[in-house]
Amino acid sequence: MDGDLPLVTTAQLALRNGQDKPEVWIAYKGLVYDVTPSRLWREGKHYEHWAGQDLTGELPDAPHTDEVFSRFSAIARLKDVDR
Repeated sequence: MDGDLPLVTTAQLALRNGQDKPEVWIAYKGLVYDVTPSRLWREGKHYEHWAGQDLTGELPDAPHTDEVFSRFSAIARLKDVDR
């Protein structure tokens, strides 16, 4: 359940950008996903999107739906985000 996931701050998320730490995380609709294993997120960039941030507002410009997040496990909840 989402409520059982730990909370992550935006500062903690920002460090998981594929540059500062080896993990590559992104947030979407209040959930944080570890996309490190994805070849599409190497070095923290996926097309014009950068890891370490909340991508909720950017999805309407993407060529896919939010179904893409089903490929990854949510590892945390983004602190202070209403869903």
